[in-house]
Amino acid sequence: MSRRLRTEPLRGELPMRMPGNPYSVVVLLKGYAEPERVGDAVRADGSVTLVLPQAWGQACSHGELPPEGGEAKTALEAAASGPILVDTGGPWAQEALLRALAGQGVAPADVTLVVGTHGHSDHIGNLGLFPGAALLVSHDFCLPGGRYLPHGLGEERPLNLGPGLEVWATPGHGGQRDVSVVVAGTALGTVVVAGDVFERDGDKDSWQTLSEDPVAQERSRKRVLGTADVVIPGHGAPFRVIREPWNPESKDPGNNW
Repeated sequence: MSRRLRTEPLRGELPMRMPGNPYSVVVLLKGYAEPERVGDAVRADGSVTLVLPQAWGQACSHGELPPEGGEAKTALEAAASGPILVDTGGPWAQEALLRALAGQGVAPADVTLVVGTHGHSDHIGNLGLFPGAALLVSHDFCLPGGRYLPHGLGEERPLNLGPGLEVWATPGHGGQRDVSVVVAGTALGTVVVAGDVFERDGDKDSWQTLSEDPVAQERSRKRVLGTADVVIPGHGAPFRVIREPWNPESKDPGNNW
């Protein structure tokens, strides 16, 4: 019997915490995209997600900074030892972001790594709040002070940051350099923070309009759906990915893929 995938919204209030070992995932801010009533303008902001290593406690005043020397792999692993922020929202959401971080006991100086899934302003508009963090924005990785390190990230070569924690190249929405963060071992299974690979749950009739490379993005979407138990999209609530035997006579309350 064949299997099908379907999705359904993950219910819960923000901040939405998915505890795990060795990393927990906390959705701090839910992205949105709302068309204006007049014209073609859209009011939007990106989702913001915090990844917390189990070893990092709220009693810590500062995260462990990456080393100045060494290779990208060593620097990335060191950066992942503290709080990791995936996307920062737009600059108009700065106060909301700071409040959300404080609610988790995290100060901007505690964040050791910021991952920007792609270079759009509603996803990396608050990088300036984290001058002491290592930055992985799209495929560019640099240490505090602007020291850039090559790392070889590609679709066939993810970056391993720690046990069950990877960065994937998931091209399409913004061209060839979009990335997603994959966190295994949470209470809900594997969580993929996907940026705008998925705009929201049920976007399968609309995402192509905003895609710079729909063929590559379709490939990325299939890859994410093949691994994720939960997807955190760029502009909507997290959603579950449910795998079940295919029964053509059953009623489907969720979105089929």
